[in-house]
Amino acid sequence: MIAVDTNILVYSHRRDSAFFEASQAVIRSLAESAAPWAIPWPAVHEFLAIVTHPRIYSPASPLTTAIEQVKRWAGSPSLSFIGEHGGAYLDVLAHHLQSGRVVGARVHDARIAAICISHRVDELWTADRDFTRFPGVRVRNPLVR
Repeated sequence: MIAVDTNILVYSHRRDSAFFEASQAVIRSLAESAAPWAIPWPAVHEFLAIVTHPRIYSPASPLTTAIEQVKRWAGSPSLSFIGEHGGAYLDVLAHHLQSGRVVGARVHDARIAAICISHRVDELWTADRDFTRFPGVRVRNPLVR
């Protein structure tokens, strides 16, 4: 299963992104495929926070528009939203935090990595190279050939 990180979601939503067309094509290919794919819930939360933030985008996406975008993704029958669950998640998170000496803002990335690992995600699609610090998560930037 492929999971999609926040930046790909943001790029596919914001027409003013230099990566809009490529990201939209990537999301469309996943959404129209029968193969399972996932979006971690923390990536949804971060997507909503970023695209509606007036200091990041001028104009920012209206909240109703951003929520409708998430609902459109949710319409893909092959999509699952994944989150924290059970003791396995906490063990994986603790391992990545301690072994990588992860603190501060990088805890968010460790959280997404631990969710992906605990849900047996095969590959995380992201443009964020920080995820390479977490063993057990194969990372790919689908915008780079």
